[in-house]
Amino acid sequence: MSDQPRSAIVGIGRTAYTRNSGRTPLAMAVEAARAAFDDAGLPTSVLDGVTCFHTMDSAFPMDVALALGTTELEFSNAMYAGGNSVAEVVRTAAAMVDTGICKAVLVYRSLNGRSGARYGTVAGPIEVPGEMQFSAPHGYMLPPQWIAMWASRHQAVYGSTCEDLGQIAITQRGHAVPNEHAISRTPITMDDYLAGRWVNEPFRVFDCAYEVDGAVALLIVSTDLLPDVKSEPVWMLGSSNSQSGVGWVQWDDPTSMYSRSAGPKIWQRTGLKPSDIDVACMYDCFTYTVMATMEDFGFCEKGQVGEYFASGRATYGGDVVVNPHGGLLSEGYVHGLNHHYEAVLQLRGQAGVRQVPDAKLALVTAGAGPYGGANVLGKDKP
Repeated sequence: MSDQPRSAIVGIGRTAYTRNSGRTPLAMAVEAARAAFDDAGLPTSVLDGVTCFHTMDSAFPMDVALALGTTELEFSNAMYAGGNSVAEVVRTAAAMVDTGICKAVLVYRSLNGRSGARYGTVAGPIEVPGEMQFSAPHGYMLPPQWIAMWASRHQAVYGSTCEDLGQIAITQRGHAVPNEHAISRTPITMDDYLAGRWVNEPFRVFDCAYEVDGAVALLIVSTDLLPDVKSEPVWMLGSSNSQSGVGWVQWDDPTSMYSRSAGPKIWQRTGLKPSDIDVACMYDCFTYTVMATMEDFGFCEKGQVGEYFASGRATYGGDVVVNPHGGLLSEGYVHGLNHHYEAVLQLRGQAGVRQVPDAKLALVTAGAGPYGGANVLGKDKP
């Protein structure tokens, strides 16, 4: 990113989040994209860049562009990656505009994450390539299996408990209750949480992201287009990324994640600190992801996250509001791009009854384990 950004997020769009869309990922991607253009007040004719990330199913950028009426792009990229790439894809789109290569880049994620291709669903023989061939015989193939093991290590080293994880799930569900777009809005108590069925110990069902069908889109444009934009722009103030080459198998400390590197880097690059952040959209494929990254980004000390949430420091009136939309645990697992949507909504002051008062800065994280990144968004241009 340049010191003086030439790009801003000016459009956000999404579909409804459902358990059975009955639609193709392409149809949903186009709906979310059109909503983002409508939100910005710009015609689709300005589009010259499209990018997405995908595993399982999605729609390809050229197909989305064509459906929007664009037949030529300066930049088209579909990154094959999971939630670890969300912040990176948004950063890349902004960089394409900052460097003058593009004037308007669409970022989207569309998937039938519940009714279509689901994580953990395998048809036919299982063939495991790369380093995973060594972990698969021991029962480590999917994210909940890996991250549950990491959570267990945190419990052994720092004394964190299932109840500490439960405080995260309960707080975020409380945030989802007034969110009409959230897929799960029924409040839960600690008794409810502890009664939840086991998935991979120490994870119960409430520790796991809520699979949904849906799409989210962001429109990032050059400042040259801002005079024609009807929405309030939101600026990327800084970003960081950490993709470890050692992978899940050889990572040296499961009580920390990619954020032990990405966290310090983003504060150094922005000159900000955790106490400056009003909204923290923390990637929450599992409750433990929130626990580890809250610590690594410096919101609290190791082993203190449960108390941090239980005492109200992670909600309205506390230190920072974590996932005011309910996050992936309760709003829905649109693979993390809905975190950027929520951050923009909050910084514009358009979140309604969920609005974080006077929100000016938002941290958005993405990823788990050895892989991930973060963006800081602000309502004021630096």
